[in-house]
Amino acid sequence: MTPVGARLSEKLSCPVTKVDDCVGDEVAKAVASMPNGSVCLLENTRFYKEEEKNDSDFAKKLAGSATIFVNDAFGTAHRAHASTEGVTKYCKTNVAGFLLQKELDYLDGAVSNPERPFCAIVGGSKVSSKIGVIESLLQKTDKIILGGGMIFTFYKALGKSVGASLVEDDKIDLAKELMAKAEAKGVKILLPTDVVVADKFAEDAKTQIVSVDNIPEGWMGLDIGPDSLKAFQGELNECKSVIWNGPMGVFEMDAFAKGTFGIADTLANLNGITIIGGGDSVAAVEKAGLADKMSHISTGGGASLELLEGKVLPGVAALDEACT
Repeated sequence: MTPVGARLSEKLSCPVTKVDDCVGDEVAKAVASMPNGSVCLLENTRFYKEEEKNDSDFAKKLAGSATIFVNDAFGTAHRAHASTEGVTKYCKTNVAGFLLQKELDYLDGAVSNPERPFCAIVGGSKVSSKIGVIESLLQKTDKIILGGGMIFTFYKALGKSVGASLVEDDKIDLAKELMAKAEAKGVKILLPTDVVVADKFAEDAKTQIVSVDNIPEGWMGLDIGPDSLKAFQGELNECKSVIWNGPMGVFEMDAFAKGTFGIADTLANLNGITIIGGGDSVAAVEKAGLADKMSHISTGGGASLELLEGKVLPGVAALDEACT
């Protein structure tokens, strides 16, 4: 945390005392000698195995002589660790910081009571990592756009040939169930109609744009095609609220980034609420240079996913319990 201390001192325009531990006598002495208005920065709690075990004795030591605990780390709020959940039991007042509150307002508040039409864009490589998110969003959205490697599991569920594209064979029945649930709830599921395929997973691969009904044997889909992007953009332009989690393709390679960047550009110019729900979507928006055009960019990958799934975040629940 030493470099953080130096930067913090610059931002606050005051000296920041950095202690090389987070518990123990050195910390106690540093805190006891602090004049009013001064800042003391402790070392990373992860150097102690007790942190991730949420050890109560360690949490009590962390609390030390503190009276107020402010949790502003949304990215770790989904973990019941000593510094996120355990410490609240030993501090008199436990509150959310401005960033954590903003995350909750957008990811929980805005998603639970969105301005409609409300669309979710869900991408990424695997269906398995987004099952909970899709099922939860089926209860809240008007339409869901699917992209990324996960679409090929859905295509196979629809009886299409997907060449050498990524498929989770054990999730084919699940893909069928998700599409059936969407239909039953009147939620529009939008899959790409064309894809960019490559003969290998590499920047210098041979590529071609094909219909999803004509993916060549031995070729793999690595991005959505131009017709799909145009159709998705049309759907998004009708929306007042959009949440995006997961890229449309392998955007890290320029040859397969057009779909993802095209979606990012559309959201940047949308007249509505745009929420980027953590993970690779954030990296994509930042790489496209459009981060400042979005309503909210989440700082937590796992935390944002769990919140969107409707799960209780231990770090947040601890604050609520301590405040009631």
